[in-house]
Parts: sequence; structure tokens; C-alpha cells
Amino acid sequence: MLNQKLLIGSHAPFWHDQSGISTKNYHIMLAAIPAVLFGIYQYGISALGVMALSISCAMLWELLMNYLMKRPITILDGNAAVIGLLFGMLIPASSPWWMVLVGTFVAVVIGKIIFGGIGCNPFHPTLVAVAILMLSWQSLFDFDEALANYELGFTMIYPLGAVKAFGTSVLEYYPLTGLLMGQQSGGIGTTFGLGLIIGGIYLILRGFIRWEISISFLAGIFATALLFNAADPERYAGPMFHILTGYTLLAAFFLLTEDSSSPVNVIPMLLYGFMAGILTILIRNIGFFVDGVVFAVLMLNIANPLLDKVRPKALGKGIEYA
Repeated sequence: MLNQKLLIGSHAPFWHDQSGISTKNYHIMLAAIPAVLFGIYQYGISALGVMALSISCAMLWELLMNYLMKRPITILDGNAAVIGLLFGMLIPASSPWWMVLVGTFVAVVIGKIIFGGIGCNPFHPTLVAVAILMLSWQSLFDFDEALANYELGFTMIYPLGAVKAFGTSVLEYYPLTGLLMGQQSGGIGTTFGLGLIIGGIYLILRGFIRWEISISFLAGIFATALLFNAADPERYAGPMFHILTGYTLLAAFFLLTEDSSSPVNVIPMLLYGFMAGILTILIRNIGFFVDGVVFAVLMLNIANPLLDKVRPKALGKGIEYA
């Protein structure tokens, strides 16, 4: 009989910094707090109700699926709470309860769990839900209509909708400083630009998101909007207006940077963000939807696997040796 030896394979020693999925999700929620609190202050108790219902429903859907699929309970990792938080930030404060219920179900069950859970979803779960709701009930995302009969008498016109309908003549009502400080209508957590920027910088400095995606996305927005504005200044708004309105800043720091639906290599990250910025402005200026962020990000989620194959040539590759 041969004297066989058992070969054991093992990885090299490594250093663990004690971070994990739950740590990142809790820090994402912490970074979103300034924008959420401002939205609650701006829209009142109804905004608080929508946010609370969205987060709790997302966690309940995941808990229910854990029981039905006989899997370990995963709601403590914070991922379902983040999905519910982002969904609540994207929708109007006057959203009906059934919209929140349906949206969180689509996000958690269809956008995440059906694909295999954390790390397996090819699309951002929250954006899957928002896109389906937009295509099914577009009027729910008409912020002017949604907030016109709002109980607090909120009458400010949605800036992207105003420019698309009336051109740049309305920009005098939307100073950039005002837009930065939340003097606009929109989703609960999307109006306070300064708060979103602070949250995004916090996540970048802590290493939870990559700056390459965020900066390249804003660069794509800036460059494309600048070209449109130069071509027709009376019809198309300038780049800073597009950066400070709609879902732009939320996408830059909280949506595009989702791990499983974004690239991991540097050059693909830059392409991913920049192309998403280009598509956003194209949809806004010449497309059907007022804000193109949702569909632009989803289209780049589809392209993510192909983009991640774009890598610089390895050092020394192609050199002929004698």
C-alpha cells in the first residue's frame, strides 16, 4: 500500500479589523441621518411615518422570508433596514401606506432575496422597487401633484420638473445656495444637499464607499450638463443645478456605491460612475422621465460585469523574450 500524505491547503495570515456587513450598514444609516432629519423637519410627521413604515416593512419582509425559507435570521445585519431607509428617502412624504408596503416587498424579496441575498443581487434592490413603481404608478412620483394637496400646504414646485416644462427662465427661483440647503421639493431624504454631501464624505473617509465612483458620477453629470447648457442655455440648466437637484447626490454616495452591483477595479469604477452621469443627463434633458437617476444606475448595474473586465495590461505582458 502506498504511503500517502495528507496535503493541507491554508491561506496566508491576515489582519482582521473587526468590520463586517453590519458595521457598514450601520454607518450608512448614520451617514443618512442629516438628510433624513431635515426631510422630517421639512415635511412633518407624515415623513416620519413613511420612513418608519418603510424601514420596519423591509425588515419584516426579510424576517418573513427567513422563516419561510428556513434560513438563519439576518435582519440584525442592517441590510434590510438600509434598503427600507433608502426607499423611504426616495419617495414623497405623502406616499400612501400600500405604496410603501409594495415597494419594500419588491426591494427585499425580488431585488435581493430571489437573487440569492447579500452579494448576489445584480441590481440595487431599492432601485428595482422604485423603477417598478415608477413604471406602474408614475403619478406617485409626480412631486408637484403629490405635495400640492399636502396637509402642511407645501407648494414649492419640483425644480427638475419646472425646468423641463418652462426652461431655464425659472432658475431665478432656485438659487444654488437654496438648493444646497434644501429649499426644494422632492423625496424625503433627497432635498438637503449639504446633508447628503456630509454623509458621503463621512463614508468615503471611513472607507465604506469608493470615492472613484462618486466623483466620476458627479463629473459625468457636470460635463454632460455643461455641454447641453452651452448648446442651448435657455432650455437646459447648468451643471450645478443638476448636481444639487433630484436624486443626484443620493445616487452619488448611497446608490451607485452598493457593493454587489458596482465594479471593484479602479478603471471600471471611473467608467461606471461617469457613464451613469452621462445617462442621467440624457434622460433628464431628452428622455421621458424628469429625473433619470434611477434608470441610469440600473442600466450601469447591468453593464457592471462587463465593465469590471476592463483592466490595464499587466506589466511586462506582450514583451518578447529571446
